[in-house]
Amino acid sequence: MSGKLTLLYQSHSPYARKVLVCAHELGLADRLDVIHHETSPTNRNDAVFAQNPLGKVPVLLTPDAGALFDSVVICDYLDRLAGQGTLIPREGPARYQALRLQALAQGLCDAGIAVRWETERRPEVLRYPPLAEGQTTKLLEAYD
Repeated sequence: MSGKLTLLYQSHSPYARKVLVCAHELGLADRLDVIHHETSPTNRNDAVFAQNPLGKVPVLLTPDAGALFDSVVICDYLDRLAGQGTLIPREGPARYQALRLQALAQGLCDAGIAVRWETERRPEVLRYPPLAEGQTTKLLEAYD
């Protein structure tokens, strides 16, 4: 497959940054046309919703597979595009070790975003401190 890939991106999304790091590590960054789109659960972006019914970035627009979303799916696509198994081994114990680390990183992103919402983004009267504390515990345990 050849041709440009378009990445719908936003700089404060850890998932979008993960895709960019993956593309750089695989030597595919020069194939990406990165377009910044501001989105959040409270800020609808119609251009993103047109490609991802969840309205979230990252979204990778491809010439052969259409619009791909979720960083795990996009990174898998890029890994296969670069020659399969470059970042995620194709088989054996190393594959599952890599997938386990990927799941941990994804969970860290999820927990970090939840903490931010519960401590900064959500109106103070609606915050639930035990939720923020629980997510913070996950972050601390995962980093150990």
